[in-house]
Amino acid sequence: MIGKVAVRLRQLWYEAAEVNRWWIAELNIQQDHAHLLVQYRADESVAEVVQKLKGGSSMILRREYPELEEWTWDGGFWADGYFADSVGTAQEDMIRRYIREQTKHGPSMPPGISPGL
Repeated sequence: MIGKVAVRLRQLWYEAAEVNRWWIAELNIQQDHAHLLVQYRADESVAEVVQKLKGGSSMILRREYPELEEWTWDGGFWADGYFADSVGTAQEDMIRRYIREQTKHGPSMPPGISPGL
């Protein structure tokens, strides 16, 4: 996502975080994917958080930007999968740096971190 769509996606995800009482520590939106470091409540699962983020943003972005329909797969905005992992405090700074630097360096992973899709 680029331009106004990326800006709107960022707004939507921060709004979702506020409504759901999550904390977005880092967010980097790339042309074809996004990296997110989020702290969520213990009564939610990773799958629920991802569903809310992807499902909600898909519905709103497709409504606000109907021209995106030609780029979607079978009416869906996001690909089916995601990668999620828990992060300890020792790794948090490294993950933050990795997310922040995606635009500068591309998809290489820092040492000790397995690649995600």
